[in-house]
Amino acid sequence: MSSTENLPSSVKIKGRPRGFDRAEALVRALDVFWRRGYEPASLAELCSTMGINPPSLYAAFGNKAKLFLEAVDFYERTYWDAPWARMAEEPDVHRAIDRFFKESGEILLSPQVPCGCLVVLAAINVSAESVEVFDAVKALRQEGIAHFSKRLKKGIKDGQLPARTDVKSLAAVLNTLLEGMSIHVRDGVTLSEMTKLAAYASRLLPARPPG
Repeated sequence: MSSTENLPSSVKIKGRPRGFDRAEALVRALDVFWRRGYEPASLAELCSTMGINPPSLYAAFGNKAKLFLEAVDFYERTYWDAPWARMAEEPDVHRAIDRFFKESGEILLSPQVPCGCLVVLAAINVSAESVEVFDAVKALRQEGIAHFSKRLKKGIKDGQLPARTDVKSLAAVLNTLLEGMSIHVRDGVTLSEMTKLAAYASRLLPARPPG
């Protein structure tokens, strides 16, 4: 995992009175969650990687669950808010989906995001007993489907997709493809291979209506 030197300048924040940089601590926690997953990640490894002791972790974040949820929020805001916004703003729905998936492939293979999507990979082994984390991760997955649904509905409204388009199913398929790309990263996929895979996303959309 790269250091905060590789983070966008907007997420670099000044050190807190507790004696550590919160953004850097979250980046280091992300690395543990990416590698281990939520459940297997131990407090001992988290504290060691973040450079703090257990009392400091509890004082700063509350507990392991709250640390994970803050790390997920940090991850989503840092890497995914802008791509989702660009997809929504692109006037042409086919081009919007195509560009979003191409950009997603680049993000997932970026040195700053070495192991794919945190929501997919770190949360695969979250048990139902970890209710707070389980519900939050499920909600985030639903957010992805909601983003796709909203864009597809706009495509229908703009006459770029047939009125009969099954938005619910198509949005779920697109989100499943995005999650699958994250898992594919773990298998050592190259950027060239990821680009080819991402290109299929826009092909899943129905053709433009005649005229």
